[in-house]
Amino acid sequence: MVHWEGPLPEPHIRTLADMDGVLAAPEIRAEDPDRPLYFMYRDLALNEEDHSWLSARSLRYDMTVIPPGVIGPEFVKTKGHYHPANQAGIGYPEVYEVVEGTAHFLLQRRDALDVVLVKAGAGEVAVIPPGFGHVTINPGNADLVLANLVSTAFSSDYAPYAAMGGAAYYEMADGRLVRNPGYQTAAQVRTAVPRPVPAFCTAAGTPIYRLVGKESCLRFLNRPEEYPEAFAGCMGDAAERDVTSS
Repeated sequence: MVHWEGPLPEPHIRTLADMDGVLAAPEIRAEDPDRPLYFMYRDLALNEEDHSWLSARSLRYDMTVIPPGVIGPEFVKTKGHYHPANQAGIGYPEVYEVVEGTAHFLLQRRDALDVVLVKAGAGEVAVIPPGFGHVTINPGNADLVLANLVSTAFSSDYAPYAAMGGAAYYEMADGRLVRNPGYQTAAQVRTAVPRPVPAFCTAAGTPIYRLVGKESCLRFLNRPEEYPEAFAGCMGDAAERDVTSS
């Protein structure tokens, strides 16, 4: 494990067998079901003081390592999940930092009438707004190392992705985004880039672990209903629109 100096638990390992229902080529699972795809290190903290601070506020800091590769015709990716709504009826958000490598965050509404591909490089910080499910893809030739901060007040919901055969689009190893035929309707993919969000204290080059201890910066993870304007500005249109769909 790189880029982490604190205690490190054993990772949760997502294998090919765990990707049931979300692959462009489902038959691939049977070829090597025990193949490890990515590694999740959950509930990390550099010291007990930080861990206690996070726990008292129902927050968790994680890291994920996604090695490069393909799953049949598509790039290696995470399984994909949605976050439920909080007591105010607003979905829980999440914040990711790309520690190393290149990430493609494929976001979508449950009805797939808004689908966004957020491209982020090392040092960039991406906010997943309320209401969007997300899949993370490693399109590069090196390990993708991510850090994230998220509320512990909910459990992620993987079932909608599995029921639909995965996300609304698959990112193929040749760079194309191919529509998942399981969706009767799905919006054309729009590409975006992460923007700094002053209300959340996020900016490229600022590790999100530095936000631990800063309650005003992380309040949005449990009370997203208080920040509608901040979420509206967390993504910007990509300057380069080089994604094609079919």
